[in-house]
Amino acid sequence: MDATPAPFVPPAPKPRSKPPSTLQLMRIVYRNPLELWGEPSYNEPFVSIGTGIGGPLLIANDPALIRHILVDNAANYRMARVRQKILRPILKDGLLTAEGETWKRSRKAMAPVFTPRHIAGFARPMLERSEASASRYADGAVSDIARDMTMLTYDILAETLFSGEIAGDPADFARQVDHLFETMGRVDPLDLIGAPDWLPRITRLRGRRTLAFFRALVAQTMRMRKEKRAADPDGAPNDFLTLLLKAEGPDGLSADEIEDNIITFIGAGHETTARALGWTLYCLSRAPWERDRVEAEIDMVVAATPDPHEWLAKMPLTRAAFEEAMRLYPPAAAISREAIKAERWQGLDIAAGTQVQIMPWTIHRHRKLWKDPDAFLPERFHPENREKIDRYQYLPFGAGPRVCIGAAFAMQEAAIALGVLMSRFRFDVLPETDPWPVQKLTTQPQGGLPMRVSRR
Repeated sequence: MDATPAPFVPPAPKPRSKPPSTLQLMRIVYRNPLELWGEPSYNEPFVSIGTGIGGPLLIANDPALIRHILVDNAANYRMARVRQKILRPILKDGLLTAEGETWKRSRKAMAPVFTPRHIAGFARPMLERSEASASRYADGAVSDIARDMTMLTYDILAETLFSGEIAGDPADFARQVDHLFETMGRVDPLDLIGAPDWLPRITRLRGRRTLAFFRALVAQTMRMRKEKRAADPDGAPNDFLTLLLKAEGPDGLSADEIEDNIITFIGAGHETTARALGWTLYCLSRAPWERDRVEAEIDMVVAATPDPHEWLAKMPLTRAAFEEAMRLYPPAAAISREAIKAERWQGLDIAAGTQVQIMPWTIHRHRKLWKDPDAFLPERFHPENREKIDRYQYLPFGAGPRVCIGAAFAMQEAAIALGVLMSRFRFDVLPETDPWPVQKLTTQPQGGLPMRVSRR
């Protein structure tokens, strides 16, 4: 009998053996925050630092502490200042950055689009866009899968939430997204040291033209839909875009808030799923024994199940591979909060103003929470093993009141995309496929994911 292959260990920064100097810290945070974290972050339930850049810092790894911050006492924890300095210039009062009553209004306005009934209705367009994406591959061609997944998830988002009526050229959009994340998606050193807002940030100066591109695209998209609704009120699609426009008014959303939420979903709504799909195909290519099982499951389900909405429930091995890829490469590597009032949790004093880092990157690789934490082992998420995973040790979509509103949408989208792509093609790494995870808002593969795409 053949021995079980050793599990594949994907590339990742090793924990630092000693803390960086202040200058090193600023360089690392700008270049790649994933390289910052030391051994305690991967081994201890929490790390509390009384003083430092930006004030007290708490790195929370204990699932019970995470639940306390994100759920039980969420009202005492606002969005962290540094996070907001990165995202608010881009998204302003979009759902990811809004707080208080503004956030509540946006969440309420969007909730009807993400009900189970609506998400089920998105399955067919998700299938059609995935099939269109697969049709572009030539047998044996080499392609950057990271870029391909960005285009696919953008196409799906445009078709499902905007009825295919986003202004502009999708290829130009993809280039602009890359530039936006490369510039404004980074932590600026001046933000890290708490410099006054009037000092110019190089990252924002470099990204101003790209941000103007997105704002213009959103304004044109809104204008097109308003004109369509004015010309034929009953003929305009009843989708996410129309729902937001209908919510405009004194008891709903302002025009600026609608624009901010559209740019949030167009600019960021597809990106997390794209990154997770790319890492999934990469990990499976490096663990062909896992890929064989996933391919067999997909072949059986796709052939026997015409309704793509049912695929997710019928493909537990495929879902497990996707979830394990999100464990190793969480699309959102950090959840940042700031304590409003001082409090005490199980003997831990948390001062007012404490910057709290809940890091899915380190929590998902924590030595006390996972066996073989650095290895790609989809079996962790097989149905018989799922109950062993604490709700707050696995956070690809966050938790609490601000849990990702599109989580169910993303899981269905991933199952359908993988079902279509992997039933038709096999994705293999090349000698030059050597991705390094870099945090630029999302966890991205530096250098892309060049892979050979061969018809099965």
